[in-house]
Amino acid sequence: MTLTTALEPGRPPQQIRPDLWLFPPNRDCLGGSSWWLDCGDEPVLIDCPPLTEASLEALQRLAAGRTPKVLLTNREGHGRVRRLQQRLGWPVLVQEQEAYLLPGVDPLETFAEEHRTAAGLRLLWTPGPTPGSCVVHAPAPWSVLFCGRLLVPVAVGVLAGLQHRRTFHWPRQQRSLERLREWVGSDPLPSLASGAGLGALRGERLAPWSAWSQGAPAGVSAHGSV
Repeated sequence: MTLTTALEPGRPPQQIRPDLWLFPPNRDCLGGSSWWLDCGDEPVLIDCPPLTEASLEALQRLAAGRTPKVLLTNREGHGRVRRLQQRLGWPVLVQEQEAYLLPGVDPLETFAEEHRTAAGLRLLWTPGPTPGSCVVHAPAPWSVLFCGRLLVPVAVGVLAGLQHRRTFHWPRQQRSLERLREWVGSDPLPSLASGAGLGALRGERLAPWSAWSQGAPAGVSAHGSV
């Protein structure tokens, strides 16, 4: 299928580490963040970046002839993933609760509780922010936890689970956070890569595991936008 719709030029992703890139905030995802992890034969794109010429050029360059997989951590990270897939042809993986939101996405893969990718990345269903929210744990040597909207930046060096007007189920989100701590383990503790907007980090991108706060700092509204 030939797509002729002109795209905005956009901005390219920022390289954070030799194996990790962060795309500009995506207004189709409420200013959310999309990440690229180069993890061998099956690299992954986590959530949908802005659909721009710069994004597509970067993704084709980063793929380097491989077939990456698009991992969607929650419905607010879907963006224009169908159009992205039409241009790139990459498979999309989503938690089964939110597959119905992606008509026309093919191939579309789903999982229920847990999933492991070809590169050894682990996905865990963490409902709360949305019904099909999930996280992606890239163990050593990458040591990153892509936490979607389950943990959001609330201050410099601080991420927390927040209840706000779009939260699907706050008690389930609290239970998901408790389960996540046990599921990740402790050897080694990963860095945190949020799928929300990163403005509160004031220039930081990745946060250490110790940035995970049990509650929002004083002055942060539990009903603010994330």
